[in-house]
Amino acid sequence: MVPGEWSLAAVHDVLADAVPDREMLICGDVRRTFGEVRARSLGLAAFLVERGVGLRQEREGLDRWESGQDAVALVLNNGTEYIEAMLGAFRARAVPFNVNQHYRKVELESLLSDVGPRAAVYHRRYGPLLAEVVDPAGLVLIDVDDGSGVAPLPGSTAFAAAVATPVGELPTPAPDDLYLVCTGGTTGRPKAVVWRQADIYVSAMAGVEGATTDTITTAAVNGGAAPWFALPPLMHAAAQWTAFCGLHAGSPVLLRDDSDGFSAGEVLDLIEQEGVFLMSIVGDAYARPLLEELEQGDHDLSSLYVLGTGGAATSAHLKEALLELVPHLTIMDGYGASETGGMAFGANTKGNRPESFDPAVGATVVSEDRRRVLEPGDDAVGWIARRGRVPLGYLGDPERTEATFPIVDGERVAIPGDRGQRLADGTIRMLGRDSMVVNTGGEKVFVEEVEAVLVTHPSVTDALVVGRPSDRFGQEVVAVVAPTPDTEPDPAELREFVAIDLARFKAPRAVAFCEVVPRHANGKADYRRAQEIALTAVDATNG
Repeated sequence: MVPGEWSLAAVHDVLADAVPDREMLICGDVRRTFGEVRARSLGLAAFLVERGVGLRQEREGLDRWESGQDAVALVLNNGTEYIEAMLGAFRARAVPFNVNQHYRKVELESLLSDVGPRAAVYHRRYGPLLAEVVDPAGLVLIDVDDGSGVAPLPGSTAFAAAVATPVGELPTPAPDDLYLVCTGGTTGRPKAVVWRQADIYVSAMAGVEGATTDTITTAAVNGGAAPWFALPPLMHAAAQWTAFCGLHAGSPVLLRDDSDGFSAGEVLDLIEQEGVFLMSIVGDAYARPLLEELEQGDHDLSSLYVLGTGGAATSAHLKEALLELVPHLTIMDGYGASETGGMAFGANTKGNRPESFDPAVGATVVSEDRRRVLEPGDDAVGWIARRGRVPLGYLGDPERTEATFPIVDGERVAIPGDRGQRLADGTIRMLGRDSMVVNTGGEKVFVEEVEAVLVTHPSVTDALVVGRPSDRFGQEVVAVVAPTPDTEPDPAELREFVAIDLARFKAPRAVAFCEVVPRHANGKADYRRAQEIALTAVDATNG
């Protein structure tokens, strides 16, 4: 451990001492202060420790893909209990991890088998599914009453009872304790990324190098009372990071129960009612309905100054339209991954749209062969990477750990698989995920570039681009398109539309139409499902 580093529980203690009566979490009718959340998370930690959940082996002596802490599965929709459960597990020196509550049996079984939880905190509606994939008798179970009418699993303890456990002697959390985040599996099988808490605090949760009790206290005391709104599901890493960034700034965090689906009108009403200062979203899946509601309704967004977007691209035309309606807004494009934290940002304001991203500390681009760091102005297309405070690896997977976190110039770096260039001014141009590159006739096509053009067509609501096998080109570019209502776009016309802005080899040679483009619950593209839909594509060329 390095002197001056912090565990997340220790940071929360400083915040609770500094502003104990300030609201910390808001969700529906539930409002909890920093002091109340500390008390409840301590009670939950006591409950876990009494049942033997916590530390099994200190970090020293473990390989970087190993964990010495019991894992706690969080099978929850958004709510104050999500953050309280995370902090309670941290205080017990266990490690919570996010579970996509939309997973079905096979997916959930695979994830839980890989991570091996010792305990689970779950909304009751998910109890029957949980019981299908694990033996409930082998887990410490804590259930959250969600009003679903579903009975808790046998032997389960109500969350309200668990947080009321009398607090005796508890272990002292350490900066080496883990933060575990499971990737969404956008292009492959989900992976559990292993971070030290001291590293994720600085890389993604608004922590600063060399933070002290005094600096954390000052930031909290001077922090704004206006809430930060973490809109996407908290099982998405970016939403967790928004929440903890807000909390570490001393601000309340607003959550919305996402069990009933997305309602743009309700979201805009909450911004107005709570005086939200910052809100985070995930790409077009959120931006488009918010824009449509703003165009139709009467909403006062005078409090909202920052709209953060990441995890999936937000189309330029949607950002421009939002800025026309809310001209004082800054739309902050964030680039990051579960393997890097937040590592590059671009601020969009009315009349100003950056073409590249300002790198955070440690963000860079390494060469194609991963042997050197590219200097500003190097024209080569390389791998976007982060140095310094990066994850330890992937849980239980030494091979993928070595591949994604190699040694470059004598230093371990994180290379999540995205391509980019280092421009002369030091900024980074993002080109897209390498696994989503279509190699057609020897030319590489980054699908996000084509998607960005397609969604500007007046007859296209949403679009994804994938590759499919081609005898002539090896692969060919295929668009999966959701048309706007009452339109019937012509595949050939869509191809020509793309070819106006991009090289013709990037224009889709076939188009498949669907009512809704496949996306995961967090708004990220579901490219595996898009590949299936692409099999029905209609030819868009004359040869």
